[in-house]
Amino acid sequence: MINRTMVRTRVVQTLFAFYEDGDKTVTSARKELTKSFADTYDLYFVLLDFVNELTAYAQQQLEEQINRARATHSGWQPNRRFIQNRFAQQIFDNRALRSRIQEERLSWDSGMNVVAETYRRLTESDFYRQYMSAEECSYEDDKYIWRQIFQNILANDEVLEEGLDEMELTLDKSNWTTDADVVISYVIKTIKRFKEDSTPDTPLLEMFDSEDELRFATKLLEKAIDGHDSYEEMINSHLRNWDADRIAYMDRIILETALAEILEFEEIALTVSLNEYIELAKTYSGDKSYMFINGILTEILRDLKNSGECFKILSLK
Repeated sequence: MINRTMVRTRVVQTLFAFYEDGDKTVTSARKELTKSFADTYDLYFVLLDFVNELTAYAQQQLEEQINRARATHSGWQPNRRFIQNRFAQQIFDNRALRSRIQEERLSWDSGMNVVAETYRRLTESDFYRQYMSAEECSYEDDKYIWRQIFQNILANDEVLEEGLDEMELTLDKSNWTTDADVVISYVIKTIKRFKEDSTPDTPLLEMFDSEDELRFATKLLEKAIDGHDSYEEMINSHLRNWDADRIAYMDRIILETALAEILEFEEIALTVSLNEYIELAKTYSGDKSYMFINGILTEILRDLKNSGECFKILSLK
């Protein structure tokens, strides 16, 4: 689930905190990096568990409507299609989800405003009305409504972001607000993988697609720390027309991490590393930082090419 783009982001964030707090050790930095991955994985389970929370809230609202109808002797007949959604039932029964939620004590208690607001927007949506009014409802329809909820209501949603921000504090987690949209894409991927005959033992996504990703993360962090002095020297020697003391600290961390990857990971193509860190700068640093980072890296790599210090830079124009 956690890909290399997210790994690079986490390493940069961990390094930023590492150098900001001069008392931290490499061991503590490694532990923080590992926790950040676990926090993101917890968010995946929390968002999957939103299926249960929203279904329970919908059932509560329906029961209140039924009681009001009884009190007024109304002939209104409840539509139970949404609360009897077959995919939602599979998520409720999933043992891996239940185990993680219980073990990590994950809860929507401090984010119930998200549940209520999502339900309101859901019941006002066209896709919900079509789902509830259709003559027939297949299992694929049951999955489709949940894909729509995550794609059209929860993705890029300020209410969800505010709720996750509160939950981060309550549950001692990190990066939930910044990771939300990426993790939602993994939730949607999970929904697509479920089948009508999926059992409570149906596996969910693993934290990493392979152990190689975790090894890459740990090695990148350690190599960036080990090479800190030499990378700083490289950067400072190429700061023509730039005041070294005025360079944004995040820019320095991104540059050092990029250099660690380029110089220490021979199997990763140069263009991949360059593109990844330039994109990372666009997201996590100043408006024009990516141009500065691209320029400094290009100058450093040209010098390394001329000196023959890194074989994969030989193709650099």
